[in-house]
Amino acid sequence: MANGSCASGTNSQSSNKGSSSGDMKWWHLSLIGIGCTIGTGYFLGSSIGVTITGPSIVISFLLAALGTYIVFNVLAKMTAADPQEGSFCYYAGKAFGKWAEFSCGWNYWSSNVLVMGSQLIALSILTQFWFPDVPLWIFAAIYALLSIFVVLTGTKGFDKVEDVLAVVKFAAIIMFIILACAALFGMISGDANNPGFPKSSNELFVNGFTGFWSSLMYAFYAYGGIEVIGIMAMQLKNKEDAPKAGSVMLICLTTVYVLSLGLAVTMVSFDAFNKEESPFVTALADYNLAFFPHVFNAAIIIAGFSTLTAALFGVTNLLVTLSKDGDAPKVFSKKLKFKSLPLPSMLLAATGLLASVITALLLPGKIYEYITTAAGILLLYNWLFIILASFKQLSLTVWNKTFAFLGIFLIVAAISGTLFEKEIRPGFFVSLIFVAVIGGVCLIVKKKWKKPDDGGVKYY
Repeated sequence: MANGSCASGTNSQSSNKGSSSGDMKWWHLSLIGIGCTIGTGYFLGSSIGVTITGPSIVISFLLAALGTYIVFNVLAKMTAADPQEGSFCYYAGKAFGKWAEFSCGWNYWSSNVLVMGSQLIALSILTQFWFPDVPLWIFAAIYALLSIFVVLTGTKGFDKVEDVLAVVKFAAIIMFIILACAALFGMISGDANNPGFPKSSNELFVNGFTGFWSSLMYAFYAYGGIEVIGIMAMQLKNKEDAPKAGSVMLICLTTVYVLSLGLAVTMVSFDAFNKEESPFVTALADYNLAFFPHVFNAAIIIAGFSTLTAALFGVTNLLVTLSKDGDAPKVFSKKLKFKSLPLPSMLLAATGLLASVITALLLPGKIYEYITTAAGILLLYNWLFIILASFKQLSLTVWNKTFAFLGIFLIVAAISGTLFEKEIRPGFFVSLIFVAVIGGVCLIVKKKWKKPDDGGVKYY
């Protein structure tokens, strides 16, 4: 998952600004959304879901698609009714007060820092495909330094590069689907023993209901990025096209996700999958396709690195905006004359990368599961805010309210499911630490917030 970070780099999160003009077409927003969503969270993170629940991971992705649509639907409606650059942070603040806006902003920053860590470790794991004896932390350090270097060189033309890489990521999945279909129809020879479709509930849910429950988090994590539609809707030429852009994006993602994972889990036995290798590479490993693992792995790494760099640029600029809005120390809004880079903000983001490298050194075995789980949970906390804010911001029908409650149920199920799998459970507690820190800071600084005269959001 680039998982939502891309938007932060190109958009302000200022919560008190009204609508602004833009010239972006709806299809371009869909493409950006796809590029920001498809990342190593899907290419590699889905392998954790597969090892936890087996073929039923496909059902997890369908349920996650439903939950994601519910979140997108209310966000799109709020955006159409009151377009604001602060997007879900603004709506949370308008609905519940300054504390909600402050918490959403910092929670989003924190989740994106963890997304960077998740991407960084994923890239390192994927690179070990060629160099298995090199420690994980060494690759993590190399990718972190490269990402920082790219951001320091400036970002002119970066959006165009991201568009190309979005196509590369989508094309990589299509390539797998085509090759998998060809293999299943006997057009590609190999020694694989295809298990086919599950013939019993035990084959479908290999670790029972709790395993399926735990896998929901990794399905939701693969859709992380739908909030980009709300954040970047301000750049649309026609703001009312936001729902169309999000719908097309979600339909495309769900189709390729479900189809590719469905093919993967029917091509090899459950025992063949492991958390250190993409399930798509595993699915075609026993066929005479010597080039595929290398080409596919390289495509994922290139795409993942673009996601990592975009995330670093994104959290850097997001912190600048938080600083300008009074939600972070003023020092983080200062910029260098060279490239107009916000050095203090970037240093804090780089510290997050350094923490990931150190953690990879200390906990090389489980770090990817921990960081990915924590990042996914923090993301879903903000999704809950989006739905809850819609109850106050929109005039919802009984049917829409029922739908919204279903979304809340699915999100809570995904979060709570992490408690049933001991290997990913620490990620849940990591997310609580972030929430506790943000909540503590919120209590400390809330005395500086002035009471509004118009019943709106509370500002400094």
